[in-house]
Amino acid sequence: MSSDDDLRDLAEAAGIATTWRDVHGQSQAIAPETMRAVLAALGLPEDAAEARNLLRQLDQRLPPLLTATIGPDGVAIPGGQPGHRFVLQIEGGGRVEGQLEQGWGGEARLPAISTPGYHRLTLDGGHSTIAAAPPRCVTLNDLGAEVHNGAAPWALAAQIYSLRRKGDGGIGDFGGVAALAHAAGRRGATALAVSPAHALFSADPNKYGPYAPSSRIMLNVLHADPAAALGVPSRLAAEDAPLVNWTTAAAGKLAYFREIFEAAADHPGFVDYRREAGPALEDHARFEALHAHFFGGESGLWHWRQWPEEFRTPQSPGVQRFARDNPQEVAFHAFCQWLADASRGAAQQAAREAGMPVGLIADLAVGTDGGGSHAWSRQREILPNLSVGAPPDIFSPLGQDWGLTAFSPLEMRAGGFGAFIELLKSTFRHAGGLRVDHAMGLARLWVVPAGIGPEGGAYLHYPMQDMLRLLALESHRHQAIVIGEDLGTLPEGFQGEMARAGILGMRVLWFEQEQDRSFRPPHGWSPDAAAMTTTHDLPTVTGWWRGLDIGWRDRLNLFPDADTAKQEQARRAEDRSALWRAFLESGAATGDEPAAEETEPVIEAAIAHMASAACTLAILPIEDALGLPEQPNLPGTVEGHPNWQRRMPGDAADLLDDPAVARRIDILAQARPKGD
Repeated sequence: MSSDDDLRDLAEAAGIATTWRDVHGQSQAIAPETMRAVLAALGLPEDAAEARNLLRQLDQRLPPLLTATIGPDGVAIPGGQPGHRFVLQIEGGGRVEGQLEQGWGGEARLPAISTPGYHRLTLDGGHSTIAAAPPRCVTLNDLGAEVHNGAAPWALAAQIYSLRRKGDGGIGDFGGVAALAHAAGRRGATALAVSPAHALFSADPNKYGPYAPSSRIMLNVLHADPAAALGVPSRLAAEDAPLVNWTTAAAGKLAYFREIFEAAADHPGFVDYRREAGPALEDHARFEALHAHFFGGESGLWHWRQWPEEFRTPQSPGVQRFARDNPQEVAFHAFCQWLADASRGAAQQAAREAGMPVGLIADLAVGTDGGGSHAWSRQREILPNLSVGAPPDIFSPLGQDWGLTAFSPLEMRAGGFGAFIELLKSTFRHAGGLRVDHAMGLARLWVVPAGIGPEGGAYLHYPMQDMLRLLALESHRHQAIVIGEDLGTLPEGFQGEMARAGILGMRVLWFEQEQDRSFRPPHGWSPDAAAMTTTHDLPTVTGWWRGLDIGWRDRLNLFPDADTAKQEQARRAEDRSALWRAFLESGAATGDEPAAEETEPVIEAAIAHMASAACTLAILPIEDALGLPEQPNLPGTVEGHPNWQRRMPGDAADLLDDPAVARRIDILAQARPKGD
């Protein structure tokens, strides 16, 4: 066997796909230097024999946690022997004792488990946790919400920062979310899907992209509404600007929070929250204080890997000393997390009180910024020197590097999935649903080694069945539905796996096209999905019909040449005609195709068409409910387009009262398939 063959075999054994199929269906080989870089990031030694031995040990020894599905099949026990005695301590009470059985392949198996939960297994050879999960995530049917107000359910979607209310200081907060949820719930909405609320960087408000957070287990404190925790009205000034000025608004909000902290640092609610939140909160609060110290000081050191050695790990003596010397600063950042947590809880309560069976649907980003608190505090679990992205495709011929880090699949298994479970619990907290961004990451991620362009990355496989079971278990424990963003290049059979796991996919109007570019009729959309007109990364109905997204890309030189822009405009004109024909055929519209600037009938037809889909749930972004022309984010841009800055034109509490908006909401509700 050649050294290259040896390397490929080792890479495959470690979960690295050594070939991949491009957008044209052609097989592409992964370069040896990429395989070596990913193997190193996984923590495997350079010696192939030693690396294989470590992988073999990982497969054969009893891991800290095993996942299982409740039912008749039982659980295979690595490292166990048929006939060995076991004791299974059932979570919540109860005890099962017996002998390991022998499976069809001769493996040792634990007998069937009928109770979901995290159960403690004791064997002669050690201990493990058995995460026994229901067969699928909680569904709308489980919640009694498969029919709401006599029809299939619908929801709205909104970017938190965009929602306006008096006293929000220029950045939308959970007070605005509560106001919109109350208004939508009174009109019959089942849920309100919101943008990620993950923690960003308090010391650097210019890092405001919600999908590139500092931590996915902590919250963006700029979304806190102090009234939810303290019952005091905000003294922040009203801000009428059409765009969020993150730098100015963040400074004002944090200064106000410091005033509150001075008066309420010993509030019993905060004291209890800080005690219950434990080390994860303390690590994040210390990171925030350290980041302000190093980045905000003269050194300007942004990334924690640039900090002096003694501050690069949470448990180091230097960090412990810093926390003792700066207790008030650390406490302040913990206090802000309490404000944000209480605010999110109040918004979910407002949604449920308004009649929503689900309430808030939280959004889980695919990764975190490698310079953030999550990467700093969970260094063993993350992939160093690798970032997440996407392989080359028609839209991005050089591939994409998102600059995010993710968990190591080998360390997830070796560490008992602790960081992943912590992530799920924190995201499900105060929510009735969860949207998993780039859900393909449950099966594989395109990882890009440092110094190698995104076209030179590779797919890294993840323990999908384990992750799906844990997702199902936490979904049931929180009684929350799950939606997975399944747009783009999917692993073979992935959507079937999602459907079996009770996870709703996403069906977006613009992508529901056949090969001949005709638009699929609504009754042909997948029932195992949520229908929607658009997403935060795609044009609104008005923007699509007018071709505003093409105009933006042309002005920002995102096309290779002027002819490409003209071709895109011509293609859009053909797609407009095809879409209008689909509207006529579905009964969503009548009459001739409107001109490119005549968008009101198109908006109403698009809503009716989408809402009549066979999908279990329909979600209408607030931008389309309001008929707005611009999308929240233009992928592929950092400057030039106001990504994550656009604000709604009125107060969140009143947005749905406008006659045109109310009419569109009625169209949405009336078009949903009627219940039995």
